Amino acid sequence: MFEAHFQTFEEPEAGVALTARLSALREELARRKLTGFVIPRADQQQNEYVPPSEERLAWLTGFTGSAGFAVVLIQEAALFVDGRYTLQAAKQVDAKAWAVESLIDPPPESWVSAHLKAGDRLGFDPWLHTFAAAERLSAACTKAGAELVAVDSNPIDAIWQDRPQPPIAPVAVHNLQNAGVAEAEKLAQIKGEIGKLGVDALVLSDSHAVAWTFNIRGADVAHTPLPLSYALVPKDGRPTIFIDHRKLSNLTRDHLEQSADVREPDAMAPTLMALAKGSASIALDSATAADALSRLIAGAGGKPVRGSDPIALLKAVKNATEIKGTKTAHVRDAVALARFLAWVDREAPSGKLTEIDAVEALETFRRDTGALKDVSFPTISGTGPNGAIVHYRVTRKSNRRIAPGDLLLIDSGAQYEDGTTDVTRTMAVGEPTDEMRDRFTRVLRGHIAIARAVFPDGTTGAQLDTLARQYLWAAGLDFEHGTGHGVGSYLSVHEGPARISKLGTTPLKRGMILSNEPGYYKTDGFGIRIENLELVVEASIKGAEKPMNAFETLTLAPIDRRLIDVAMLSKDELDWLNAYHARVRAEVRPALDEATRAWLDQATAELKG
Repeated sequence: MFEAHFQTFEEPEAGVALTARLSALREELARRKLTGFVIPRADQQQNEYVPPSEERLAWLTGFTGSAGFAVVLIQEAALFVDGRYTLQAAKQVDAKAWAVESLIDPPPESWVSAHLKAGDRLGFDPWLHTFAAAERLSAACTKAGAELVAVDSNPIDAIWQDRPQPPIAPVAVHNLQNAGVAEAEKLAQIKGEIGKLGVDALVLSDSHAVAWTFNIRGADVAHTPLPLSYALVPKDGRPTIFIDHRKLSNLTRDHLEQSADVREPDAMAPTLMALAKGSASIALDSATAADALSRLIAGAGGKPVRGSDPIALLKAVKNATEIKGTKTAHVRDAVALARFLAWVDREAPSGKLTEIDAVEALETFRRDTGALKDVSFPTISGTGPNGAIVHYRVTRKSNRRIAPGDLLLIDSGAQYEDGTTDVTRTMAVGEPTDEMRDRFTRVLRGHIAIARAVFPDGTTGAQLDTLARQYLWAAGLDFEHGTGHGVGSYLSVHEGPARISKLGTTPLKRGMILSNEPGYYKTDGFGIRIENLELVVEASIKGAEKPMNAFETLTLAPIDRRLIDVAMLSKDELDWLNAYHARVRAEVRPALDEATRAWLDQATAELKG
């Protein structure tokens, strides 16, 4: 009945089976007179999702998480992951060949300086590390009396016999009906920012920035409509886009050539060096620009100026057309979600459904809208103990039946041309325990605190993060991830620079879209997360002495009433919940069939205090 087109459930190669690759790499390092090599989980642009041709870390180690780093020395090897992936890494890598270490505290550089010896030569690929990352590695090597060596070609590529070809998916024009602002106007904004920076040119090393600036989209990586590309925008004159011509139809080429020169990717280095020869100062994005770009500019006599990409902030503030589009996308998505949640409620109590069944059904309901372009990330479908794994990805091997008494956590999203969605719901299958209801209600109260927040213009995500945690903290509990991330407009579902977390230092501006997703995870027990997307809007407060902002909730899906301990809610919280459910009913119900309407009426019925 259901099937998934945009995600797979196969178990990747892992463990002992891959250890021969480690031996082959060590032989290649010896041939190059290197005593070690570092392997980040990265492509040239630090994308979250990378094409198969760039999955060097997964190919070598078996670890398939979205964040990781490995160091291979002649006698030792270590894989570094953050707290989300500790359990996954232990299952995927050969414990006899790899030590699994912390990616954050302490960072990999501490391990490097402790394990290198004087005279060692540690290799790294300067196209896969930012300047700051390369500097940290260099300092760690210096501390050990060793040398950091930039390699001309990646040694893993030399031993990866069946390495996939780089992607050449077709590029599409993102029309004004969805983009809202033409390329000329965006380029004028960007040139204004270049003027403020006092530089001669800006390198767009982030494909998201190129896609946004020139109103194009592609399909070079999974789940994000990116055409992998670079651009160079000078202070004066026409910009240049560097993109594989095989991706361009006559239509998309004509579109691009209206505002830029179009050249092949291998023309970027000589173009950059030619500009740098005149002692030009060239701005680079610290977060995505490869160390190799800094080296090219400096080597040619130019001055690399590293800092925040000004386009990131321009892109994060959605225009009126993008806001209207994302609201339309969320209503469309809500219809698919209602059909899915009703189906789970009907079928799950039988004990016959599995986590994979849930993933396939939800994708099918979204495809039934006729507008789905992709899922915005692989759906997290975790029941029972699997729900406690924050970034769980179900495989045929891990697939678990959804049993009465379990909680089912579903975190999913969709890419539509008019907007990107991301939503998490936790559902009770059968009768929940008192503990489940207590934890769920604490998470819900934190979620409502963010949704109802009113804050002065200039407030950062770090200042709001505590609101989501306060009711968990009161019970000695917490969650080990950020409360929210930025979301793009038919771009990345995880978009910077703004976020709601302890590390969120970017002021929240009207027009930004962020997730609101507190959670609670009981190891080997269950997982809870409630996630809606929120739009930053002006708060209307009579007598306010300064500009104030608030959130407008975009996501429209019932929150499981069976998991709420109403006695724990304040009157204001209960009023918010009932008003939210009334809005879900009003906006979603007209597009549903009769049976799903009946389910929705029950799922959003008013709760009494």
